[in-house]
Amino acid sequence: MRHDEAHANADAGERRRYYVSAASGQVLEDPEAAAYELVIEANDDEVNKLKELFGEYSSMDEAEAFHFLRHPYETSDDRAITAGTDTIINQIYGMLYDLGTEETKQFLHDSRIR
Repeated sequence: MRHDEAHANADAGERRRYYVSAASGQVLEDPEAAAYELVIEANDDEVNKLKELFGEYSSMDEAEAFHFLRHPYETSDDRAITAGTDTIINQIYGMLYDLGTEETKQFLHDSRIR
């Protein structure tokens, strides 16, 4: 293994501080880049997983909105669609709690999110 590969592999497991806007689905390295609500400490793999979940949520949210626009009075599939969205939201907030700083965990607890 080359030195730069070893260094990259070591960095992948290193935890760094990130600033998360759950409302917009952003995970930021710079706290000045945009407004954020939560602070986490995560490694690259965890950040990538969180970004992936935010992307899935965005896609599900768009699909849900499209479904309800096309079928405003249909309810047979509504529970299945919202259940998928709820599952992703629970995964996102579970990760945010697990990776969160003490302040983030307290905020999620006080807000009854976790």
